[in-house]
Amino acid sequence: MAWSCEVEKKVRLSVYLDPDLMRGLADFADRREQSRSLVAEAAISSFLSPDADERREAVIAKRLDGIDRRMQRLERDTNIAIETMALFVRFWLSSTPPLPDATQAATRAKALERYDSFLDALGRRLAKGPNLRQEIGDDIEHPPFGTEA
Repeated sequence: MAWSCEVEKKVRLSVYLDPDLMRGLADFADRREQSRSLVAEAAISSFLSPDADERREAVIAKRLDGIDRRMQRLERDTNIAIETMALFVRFWLSSTPPLPDATQAATRAKALERYDSFLDALGRRLAKGPNLRQEIGDDIEHPPFGTEA
């Protein structure tokens, strides 16, 4: 009984490549320690593969998921900033008595001095970190102060 196993030989193909593309192919093949022919064959096979669209879709979906997570963090951070400012303004307005007319000019000057000090302190805090957003946990179980029913 004779054993016959025919192996289909590869067919030669000559193509013309842009010099930059050829250099890229050669560099890639050298880095992978593979022949240029093998790399080109794999690239063509991948391009003609019916699941190439599915792989591209998976890559795009992964990128969109990452963008969605970043958008959710941005929305959360914005809400923290808004609630922080609202809480501060509410507290300040409820605890600051009106000023007498005689001391308003001196008080304004002192307020500008304090505001400049506040900006300096804010700049130092932003430069060194950690920031308030990092100090607050991702899962806040309690509603913001002042919004309880």
